[in-house]
Amino acid sequence: MIRFECDYLESAHPKILELLLETNFVQAPGYGKDVYCEKARSIIREKCDSQNADIHFLVGGTQTNKTVIDSILRPYQGVLSANTGHINVHETGAIESSGHKVLSLHSDNGKITATQIKEAYDEHFSDSSPEHLVQPGIVYISHPTEVGTLYTKNELEELSTTCKALGLPLFLDGARLGYGLTAEGTDLTLPDIARLCDVFYIGGTKVGALFGEAIVITNPKLKNDFRYYIKQNGGLLAKGRLLELQFLALFEDNLYYEISVHANKLAMKIKNAFMNKGYSFFIDSSTNQQFPIIPNDKIRILKEKYSFSFWEKIDDNHSAVRFCTCWATKHEDVEQLVKDIENL
Repeated sequence: MIRFECDYLESAHPKILELLLETNFVQAPGYGKDVYCEKARSIIREKCDSQNADIHFLVGGTQTNKTVIDSILRPYQGVLSANTGHINVHETGAIESSGHKVLSLHSDNGKITATQIKEAYDEHFSDSSPEHLVQPGIVYISHPTEVGTLYTKNELEELSTTCKALGLPLFLDGARLGYGLTAEGTDLTLPDIARLCDVFYIGGTKVGALFGEAIVITNPKLKNDFRYYIKQNGGLLAKGRLLELQFLALFEDNLYYEISVHANKLAMKIKNAFMNKGYSFFIDSSTNQQFPIIPNDKIRILKEKYSFSFWEKIDDNHSAVRFCTCWATKHEDVEQLVKDIENL
């Protein structure tokens, strides 16, 4: 079985394993207070062109989203998100478990707009009794989105300007950030994101690491006591260097970008194969996630050899599915898939 259902099927890039093995017997302080952590922080600040950013390392995306959002919101506040946002559809109510509500906004393409944020904010405060309602307290977006779409630089600037005017911190989920930063046609860079967002994270789990996400906090108001929130949410890893070393390997020689380009290129081959066959797509994505709409009988044929994800029923005879590439996807596996698509 050749698997395309997600981008964390393999363990880790060999360079990460090599660095972990090389430093295995080096003694270092715990909880992210070692020399590796400081070096990783320094490199990430340089890549973000944000020397005053606070950098923290957590194990996974759900833990990161929950910790960041909970650290910012007051008990009576909620988080504005696309209805398709990861925190709203795929985290088992993690945000709600911390006492906060996800305030979902309709989205056809995984993204939300500055206009939607302003309308939601105004709707709340124009109510005759706003204290009876959950108050918007933060804006959550992801790049790429849950359906592989990307924000443009102009869209993020508009979101940032609106959020600052309304006093709402802007938080960007970067679980698949590498694939977004290296997608064909994108005009958004890591320094842009650091400049325009109050807090975001650089995903490692889905981009070559064993596990790990690097939180980048650029808004000084959000930095105070953040480590307390990490500890309270079970995220202060005793062997913190296991996280930091992985980001050293990913960013010292631009490995993060190289492996992301690899995944995107192979995803485009899969996309082109389905397009050449005449199939349409659930969403137009330029990243490592592709969502072709396929006749159900053809899906059954592909499932004999390949594993991929069901996404949404389109009609009685067609379904949208997801093919996902990653840093470790093999060229020969994609070439075989392309041939089998041609023969459907």
